[in-house]
Amino acid sequence: MLGIRHPFSGALYEQHDNGTVKVTTKDEVSGVFTAGGRHLSGDLRECDPQLCGWVAGPIMANHRMSESAKRS
Repeated sequence: MLGIRHPFSGALYEQHDNGTVKVTTKDEVSGVFTAGGRHLSGDLRECDPQLCGWVAGPIMANHRMSESAKRS
Protein backbone atom coordinates (compact mmCIF):
# COMPACT_ATOMS: atom_id res chain seq x y z
CA MET A 1 0.00 0.00 0.00
CA LEU A 2 1.03 3.57 -0.55
CA GLY A 3 1.17 5.95 2.34
CA ILE A 4 2.77 9.06 3.75
CA ARG A 5 5.27 9.38 6.59
CA HIS A 6 4.56 11.79 9.41
CA PRO A 7 7.18 14.57 9.23
CA PHE A 8 8.02 14.46 12.96
CA SER A 9 7.38 10.91 14.20
CA GLY A 10 8.19 9.06 10.99
CA ALA A 11 5.04 6.92 11.39
CA LEU A 12 3.56 5.57 8.17
CA TYR A 13 -0.09 6.54 7.49
CA GLU A 14 -1.85 4.31 4.92
CA GLN A 15 -5.39 4.01 3.60
CA HIS A 16 -7.01 0.90 5.06
CA ASP A 17 -10.42 -0.79 4.74
CA ASN A 18 -13.63 1.26 4.41
CA GLY A 19 -12.07 4.72 4.71
CA THR A 20 -9.96 3.96 7.77
CA VAL A 21 -6.26 4.69 8.24
CA LYS A 22 -3.57 2.27 9.42
CA VAL A 23 -0.72 3.95 11.28
CA THR A 24 2.56 2.10 11.81
CA THR A 25 5.43 3.53 13.86
CA LYS A 26 9.11 3.04 13.06
CA ASP A 27 9.08 0.37 15.81
CA GLU A 28 6.38 -1.59 13.89
CA VAL A 29 3.60 -0.82 16.41
CA SER A 30 0.36 -0.21 14.53
CA GLY A 31 -3.24 0.82 14.98
CA VAL A 32 -6.30 1.53 12.85
CA PHE A 33 -8.08 4.87 13.11
CA THR A 34 -11.07 6.66 11.62
CA ALA A 35 -10.58 9.60 9.29
CA GLY A 36 -11.11 11.81 12.35
CA GLY A 37 -8.38 10.08 14.33
CA ARG A 38 -10.54 7.91 16.64
CA HIS A 39 -8.84 4.64 17.63
CA LEU A 40 -10.55 1.51 16.31
CA SER A 41 -8.05 -1.31 16.89
CA GLY A 42 -4.41 -2.19 17.42
CA ASP A 43 -1.70 -1.50 19.98
CA LEU A 44 -1.00 2.05 18.77
CA ARG A 45 -3.61 4.28 20.39
CA GLU A 46 -2.48 7.78 19.34
CA CYS A 47 -2.22 9.42 15.92
CA ASP A 48 -2.27 12.76 14.16
CA PRO A 49 -5.98 13.28 13.37
CA GLN A 50 -5.25 15.87 10.67
CA LEU A 51 -2.98 13.48 8.81
CA CYS A 52 -5.60 10.72 9.17
CA GLY A 53 -8.18 12.98 7.55
CA TRP A 54 -5.82 13.82 4.73
CA VAL A 55 -4.84 10.20 4.05
CA ALA A 56 -8.41 8.87 4.32
CA GLY A 57 -9.83 11.52 2.01
CA PRO A 58 -10.56 11.00 -1.66
CA ILE A 59 -7.72 11.17 -4.15
CA MET A 60 -8.41 14.15 -6.38
CA ALA A 61 -6.69 14.98 -9.64
CA ASN A 62 -4.67 18.18 -9.59
CA HIS A 63 -6.20 20.60 -12.10
CA ARG A 64 -2.70 21.50 -13.31
CA MET A 65 -1.87 17.86 -14.00
CA SER A 66 -5.15 16.57 -15.46
CA GLU A 67 -5.67 16.02 -19.20
CA SER A 68 -8.34 18.73 -19.44
CA ALA A 69 -5.90 21.39 -18.23
CA LYS A 70 -3.41 20.77 -21.07
CA ARG A 71 -3.38 23.41 -23.76
CA SER A 72 -3.18 22.52 -27.42
